[in-house]
Amino acid sequence: MKDSTPVAVASRSFSRHPVLRAELLARYANVTFNDTGRSLAGPDLIDFLRGKAKAITALERLDQTVFAALPELKVVSKYGVGLDMIDMEAMARHGVLLGWTGGVNKRSVAELVMAFAIFLFHRVSEATREVQGGIWRQLVGKQLSARTIGIVGCGHIGKEVAVLGRAFGCRVLAHDILDFPEFYAEHQVTPVGLEDLLRQSDLVTLHVPLDDSTRNMLSAERLALMKPGAFLINTARGNLVDEAALKARLMDGRLAGAAFDVFATEPPEDRELLTLPNFIATPHIGGSTEDAILAMGRAAIAGLEAAAPVQKILKMIKKGRV
Repeated sequence: MKDSTPVAVASRSFSRHPVLRAELLARYANVTFNDTGRSLAGPDLIDFLRGKAKAITALERLDQTVFAALPELKVVSKYGVGLDMIDMEAMARHGVLLGWTGGVNKRSVAELVMAFAIFLFHRVSEATREVQGGIWRQLVGKQLSARTIGIVGCGHIGKEVAVLGRAFGCRVLAHDILDFPEFYAEHQVTPVGLEDLLRQSDLVTLHVPLDDSTRNMLSAERLALMKPGAFLINTARGNLVDEAALKARLMDGRLAGAAFDVFATEPPEDRELLTLPNFIATPHIGGSTEDAILAMGRAAIAGLEAAAPVQKILKMIKKGRV
């Protein structure tokens, strides 16, 4: 017998996926999907979630106002892995349980990182723009193989990038607030401090969550530590990097190039940055493969039943267990 608990799916991606819809409807009889095609926020999000005991959300912002307006909401299950869109303290105060599974999109994001890396080193984006503009010349790039990759944040995705980087014969450095000695030893990864990583790496890639400790972690001062001619990739969260300082360093050539899948404001508004020849921008597609979407969606469905108190989830994350 199907569960009659009222469930809302705020995520547009989940809502338009026929397999995920069918699998959720096979378990729950009373499901409302976001078929508006719009991202829901504020009063619209509250109206959509009103009367629902459980919800699946993605990039929707859940704050004190939302939780206070929805005392009937008991479970929120996350479609995706980022938790920065949820006010965890407010969630805990209102006794709402969290369904969350780490690492479900790790291979998808890691593959995008390696694609970015190859495009940057081989100047693929620049060459494509020139050909489209009627210019035919052979730009000289570099091989990714045997370069030094610096991974900032060695969680699920960072570890996956490390494995792929080693497959290219790269020297891999990692910086994380946690220590992973067994993983580092097995995959020949060298743990270093953040500033040393920035100074030594030919390519820096970010894989940390967004919180007070990581916001603007690559400030103008830290960007200045990067090697001349180095590349920067960000597939994590936009507010990790001072985008204005990054643009300045790309424009004057102190950084050879950068590739961002995430931005402080989405969609991004700085057209000057977006149109730089040595900058690659994609619209937050790191987890947007069919494989990752199914994995994230099925984890979100399971999370409706396996949800736990926020404090328990956060303790597991901090201990590096998930």
